[in-house]
Amino acid sequence: MDKQEQLVRTAFKLFYTRGIHAVGINLVLAESGIAKKTLYHHFPSKEHLVEAAVRYRDRSYRAWFISRLDGVSPGRPALLELFNALDDWFHNRVSDIDHFHGCFFINASAEFGDRDSAIHRACAEHKAGITMLIRKHVALLYLSEKKADEITRLVVLLKEGAISLAHVQGNLDAALEAKGIVEGLL
Repeated sequence: MDKQEQLVRTAFKLFYTRGIHAVGINLVLAESGIAKKTLYHHFPSKEHLVEAAVRYRDRSYRAWFISRLDGVSPGRPALLELFNALDDWFHNRVSDIDHFHGCFFINASAEFGDRDSAIHRACAEHKAGITMLIRKHVALLYLSEKKADEITRLVVLLKEGAISLAHVQGNLDAALEAKGIVEGLL
């Protein structure tokens, strides 16, 4: 792994577990074992490193998410598998992504609330990309366009709500509760 990738992965782990503003550059350097000069060669500011960490998480989370949905039949089975995947993540049964500490994209966008910031935009792009993946499976249900949009929004809301309930309230069964709602709906 090259030094830039090592910096990004180290920064992500620290930002995800401790919070972005709570982690200083010196801690990232100490944990990664990389010199400050090298850090600033790749990232002119902490915000650039944070954006790189968000994009790294997007790639790793999206790859895991897609692999879970691709592991079952498309359409309804994939929509239900989405919640099984979340349940595995909440219970730390996923080796592809880090242990569950809530949604990094929600956390990062909360710390960088200006919608015009590159970090906030990267978080919004991630959420839009996941919504498009969900919409692709909803489209296979052969519903009207209006109904497919409604189902997509509902699945996304249930997914986001399950993540929030699991993280904020400790309800680690939230994904399976949401899955039950989607099963009834479909």
